Amino acid sequence: MPDLPTPDAPLRIGTRGSPLALAQAHETRARLMAAFDLPEAAFQIEVIKTTGDRIIDRPLKEIGGKGLFTREIEEALAAGVIDIAVHSMKDMPTLQPDGLIIDCYLPREDVRDAFVTLSGAAFADLPSGSVVGSSSLRRRAQIILRRPDLKVVEFRGNVQTRMKKLGDGVADATFLAMAGLNRLKMEDVPRHATDVAEMLPAVAQGCIGIERRVADQNAAQMLAAIHHAETGMRLNCERQFLKTLDGSCETPIAGLAELDGTMLRFRGEILRPDGSDVLTVAGECPIKDGAALGERLAQDLLDRAPDGFFDWRI
Repeated sequence: MPDLPTPDAPLRIGTRGSPLALAQAHETRARLMAAFDLPEAAFQIEVIKTTGDRIIDRPLKEIGGKGLFTREIEEALAAGVIDIAVHSMKDMPTLQPDGLIIDCYLPREDVRDAFVTLSGAAFADLPSGSVVGSSSLRRRAQIILRRPDLKVVEFRGNVQTRMKKLGDGVADATFLAMAGLNRLKMEDVPRHATDVAEMLPAVAQGCIGIERRVADQNAAQMLAAIHHAETGMRLNCERQFLKTLDGSCETPIAGLAELDGTMLRFRGEILRPDGSDVLTVAGECPIKDGAALGERLAQDLLDRAPDGFFDWRI
């Protein structure tokens, strides 16, 4: 049994300050409270502003790409300012800093992308020439691949900011993660869930990961009580796929692992940023071999890619 936090010595949970990030931190706290019968006062949520939060007037690829939404939080964790850190796993680089580890995942939410437009129209019905806003290089490439007649513009900010931009006419439509809308309980947002066969999600979309110091075995014992094994099995494959491709949150890579009995099935794709080309891959294996499958399929894409296909990687 771990030494449990108390109101006088609370467990400090690090997070970004957006409404969605706070919702994820609150979910983590609620699960730990339930697992150990602890009061809310035994936890302290620490909001940490990241580079990606501070610089909102430029595309992500112009300010560094990897670790934009995690670096300052991980520095605080390594320094002992916080005890654990809650992350959206699709924002996470595939390599953790020395001394830090992510081995706890909460149950995965809806993995699909949501097409959002105030008119309530479906993506296929959007008039030619309409403007679609997105900050995701993966979504931008997928949009252009499927609808080259649309105009795609940079569209950064949290869910609330993006909805305001739609209302202000900055764009006619956007794509958001169904997981975020669900966690924020934003049932009033008009959306069409996009089937994964039509738009493959980002690696680890819908997943919350909790990072800790490797040496902190007390935190390890607490987090083990709320770890969702199935989500971890799926991410073993997806994140190894991403790692082998040397991907980041600013790389147009998509991938999804799903479990079926004792088997794991994976589909992945990598696109040119301008949506002019896409390479796809799929395979299956016993669940225990998920990471090896992710690596093998990524290597297959690397071997098949034409000269220059990966010149844009950051």
